[in-house]
Amino acid sequence: MDEEQGAPADKRQDAETKKRLKQQQRAQEKQKKRALRHEKQRRLLFPADKKGRHVMHLMNVLRVIFYPIHWLLFPFRLHGCKKVGKGACIYVSNHYCLWDVFYPAHTTWEGIHFMAKESILRAPVLGYVARRLGVIGAMRDGSDVRTIMDSMKVLKNGEKLSLFPEGTRNKVSDEEFLPFHGGAAMLAVKTRTPVIPIVICNRPKLFHMTHVVVGSPVELSEYYGKKLTSEEYAQADEKLAGMLYDMRAAFREERAAKKNKRKK
Repeated sequence: MDEEQGAPADKRQDAETKKRLKQQQRAQEKQKKRALRHEKQRRLLFPADKKGRHVMHLMNVLRVIFYPIHWLLFPFRLHGCKKVGKGACIYVSNHYCLWDVFYPAHTTWEGIHFMAKESILRAPVLGYVARRLGVIGAMRDGSDVRTIMDSMKVLKNGEKLSLFPEGTRNKVSDEEFLPFHGGAAMLAVKTRTPVIPIVICNRPKLFHMTHVVVGSPVELSEYYGKKLTSEEYAQADEKLAGMLYDMRAAFREERAAKKNKRKK
């Protein structure tokens, strides 16, 4: 009698197990299809037009829409090399808030591939827009080989790349940058691409003027053609961080000198 009662229970358990397995299989298939769809939507390379410019039309539309909003909410002033010519370059900047992506975008009407955390590319709406803009996903620990390969691909194609070596928004200090993660110097050296340093001199605040200094293109030519160690690449990244500090200090000194002249 006990065996007869146990048999239906076993059958029910087997049926539930099979049901769970089928649900897991369906979920895995959906995930694969979603990943494949996202991969198809990823547009990394944008061909050059007749003038040799790599234009992202969607980015230009967003520029027209959001530039006025950005300036009204977080007014800013660009100093230094305000216009960047066509061709490949790597924008390197400190990072305070989401709006920081607009500063390099204001220097050119060419497309810019921004580097952002990988999870953004998987977001429902923002992810779709990011993929259409050729955003390059990066792992938090910087271990994603595909990130490096994708970045090198767009640079060799003559396109622009923008990244924030701090890796995340700096909510700690208005004076000290977060430690720079490796990558910017390595990409610049391996592809022989000039770096355009950008330093945000003060933390952007609502309805307060932000001063942003754009440096002239810098070639890390002293490292070209050499087999560098990870320590040497780290030193090159520190050199980039030093450039940002020096640019900010020079801007503040110049601004203080102008104020003193006015007082006199």
